[in-house]
Amino acid sequence: MKKVIVIGSGAGGATIAKELQGKCEVTILEAGTTFKPFRFSLRAISRLRKTGLLFDERQIQLLFPSMRIRRTPDKMVLVYNRCHGGTTTIATGNALRMDKELQKIGINLDAEFAELYQEIPINAEHKNHWKKSTRQLFEIFQQVGLDPIPTPKMGEYQHCQHCGHCVLGCPSGVKWDSRRFLKIAINQGAKMVSNCTVEKILIKDSHAWGVQAKMGFLKKIFKADLIILAAGGLSTPVILQNSNIPCESRLFIDPVLCVAGEWVKAGQNREIPMPFVAQQDHYILSPYFDHLSFFFNKNWHLPAENILSLMIKLADTNSGSISHKKLNKSLTETDKFHLQEATAICTEILRRMGVKKEKIFLGTINAGHPGGMLPLQGANAHNLHPDVLTENLYVADASLFPESLGNPPILTIMALAKRISQVCMNN
Repeated sequence: MKKVIVIGSGAGGATIAKELQGKCEVTILEAGTTFKPFRFSLRAISRLRKTGLLFDERQIQLLFPSMRIRRTPDKMVLVYNRCHGGTTTIATGNALRMDKELQKIGINLDAEFAELYQEIPINAEHKNHWKKSTRQLFEIFQQVGLDPIPTPKMGEYQHCQHCGHCVLGCPSGVKWDSRRFLKIAINQGAKMVSNCTVEKILIKDSHAWGVQAKMGFLKKIFKADLIILAAGGLSTPVILQNSNIPCESRLFIDPVLCVAGEWVKAGQNREIPMPFVAQQDHYILSPYFDHLSFFFNKNWHLPAENILSLMIKLADTNSGSISHKKLNKSLTETDKFHLQEATAICTEILRRMGVKKEKIFLGTINAGHPGGMLPLQGANAHNLHPDVLTENLYVADASLFPESLGNPPILTIMALAKRISQVCMNN
């Protein structure tokens, strides 16, 4: 039976592992370990903030060990999670199909999305969980012509406990994340190796025969017949370049900026995040309580329950790169223009809600959807296999996206991973 190594256990890696285990012998290499939800209360964090000890986003690892922070040269904050399930464990559980750019180059994933809709509980019937402030925002969005829609969610949200910790790890297991696929794969016989940081792919005579990984102070070699790299949009390009496989300087990150205001007893901190979404040409808008800004941004000094916030998620320009030594990513003038435009819209919405202009403040620009450095092209539509890869090496994460989505990518990554698993089995 063919031996397969899957690098990463997030959306792409867990999906591939579930699809291939049983047909192959699958070993999953994960840089992190078991995920543990954030257990602190926001009131405790509020008290800690007052001491002045929380001043740098990179301190989040002291509170939330699996979360990682990197900063770009111009101080944007990149967020990811290193653990079983990857960043899906701290995502908002959105199930948005975002494959228009893939369709443009001839990739049709209808069958794969249909399978996911059968395998994952997905629905948008959570309006009965919305707080009054969210209902008011939805009406204002409609009034100004933004065409909001309730966001499809992955999980059993009829059992939501209103803890507000979706992006900190759902403590009640309501929100779906890729650990569910991971569990299926492991129950079927897949092997899981934790605390295993892959450094490079080992290649000889244009054939990938294994990977070199670091486990503590030791280096270890894992051999395989087939290798699937799904380490995420920040780690996959580094592993490829360490393996002398070139990537393109087309890194996108989907920047997020929240526009917030004081609204007594808004209760958004205990709300389903991103309950509805409005799609615009270059960004999306959605209600969202930004925990990272609340923890570290001095502007967010109010009690959590008195903050009402709107998220701008930008489809940024594909211009940036990351390597073992350097991260190079900045907002372009076009990106800044679109952010300013969206900020003005959010400000107007908050003012229509009754928030005074002097009570409106901004969050920290952060991002958690990196990708784009190994973009698929029309010539790859039949096999989803960029030409620079050896025949038995595949990538299954957002690195393959031709353009920034400016949207939650999880469902689309999983659909791609499903198709890639089929290609692997047919080769």
